[in-house]
Amino acid sequence: MCRLLAISSDTPVSPMVALNALDVMREGHDGSGVGLFLRGLGGPLEKMKDAPILSGIFTDSGIRKLDEYMLDQGFMTKYKISIKTPKTTPPGIPKRDIYLIRAYEYPEEWEEISDTERFSRLTHIRLSLQAMGNEKKDMIVFSFWPDTVMIKEIGDPLAVGKFLKLGDKDLDARIIMAQGRQNTNYAINLYACHPFFIQGFSTMTNGENTAFVPIREYLISRGEPGYTGFYSDSEVFVHILHYTLTHLNLGIEAYKHVITPLREEALKAHPDGPFLKQLKQSCRKLIIDGPNCVIGVLPDSTMFMAQDRKKLRPGIVGGRPGMYVFSSETCGLDAVLPDRDATADFQPMHTDTVLVKPDRREVTICQQSEPLPHLH
Repeated sequence: MCRLLAISSDTPVSPMVALNALDVMREGHDGSGVGLFLRGLGGPLEKMKDAPILSGIFTDSGIRKLDEYMLDQGFMTKYKISIKTPKTTPPGIPKRDIYLIRAYEYPEEWEEISDTERFSRLTHIRLSLQAMGNEKKDMIVFSFWPDTVMIKEIGDPLAVGKFLKLGDKDLDARIIMAQGRQNTNYAINLYACHPFFIQGFSTMTNGENTAFVPIREYLISRGEPGYTGFYSDSEVFVHILHYTLTHLNLGIEAYKHVITPLREEALKAHPDGPFLKQLKQSCRKLIIDGPNCVIGVLPDSTMFMAQDRKKLRPGIVGGRPGMYVFSSETCGLDAVLPDRDATADFQPMHTDTVLVKPDRREVTICQQSEPLPHLH
């Protein structure tokens, strides 16, 4: 099993806080990899919330290729954080040239385009750079999006964080998602490392999804360019989330009705039964097969946790107004917020979706038995 830790805070927090919590849960991951998703950035990047930020790992030749491509696209560098690694690396961590985080100025001709078109173009550039890097393995691109940084690496999470000096790199963030990887189904490929990302949505999962193949085929058929990659069976969770909210125009409360729909007897008693029955039938190929605990973030920075029907993967949410933590285990939550009111901690069951909205005032629990807000 993997281990997951996510933080939603009014004030920026160091990613090392999350990595230390993962270390407390180290019995649940084997140190084979770590992934970080950061949003609500502090430091110099806080003043550049609208600027698209490129995150990735590059060789020296890859940087030259990147510079040429981005210049051709009309992008100018606004700010960058380059992490050049020492000549010697800790055991288990590969030798890299540069970890790059670079904010760009949009091309002038982008000023008049719609948000939808801008999102599409940003996605196209990320996919193009990934494809360019696959040939010679000189560019690994995780994200290209405003107010978003992603870092992934092979090795023990805490060792990676210390090696990259993530506590010193102006990368404090209000939203942090961190995964300590358990290498199970796939060869160690950084694109297979959670969290996964598309157009402001991000998810990470502890579990397995044996329904991966039919889900992947259905998503590919939707004609959405961002539904690609599929390096992990868990990557489809972020695609289904994106599909539910942007293509079906439903809210986060409907997400579990897509991935784990209610059984027929429960649908008959549900106030939105006819609609949910139709949704279940039309999206039946998106039904997951667990067990899975899913933690995710929406474009507005709402954070959520959901379990599938099997509920064999742990998950707990706790905190206080201004800061909440989503964790695989209580000890991870304790490591971040030892002084919280632990009696208010909540462990979602298979029909629950736990939400912490951007105001971070409280934990909201949505149950599948309740009416869907957008229909009423």
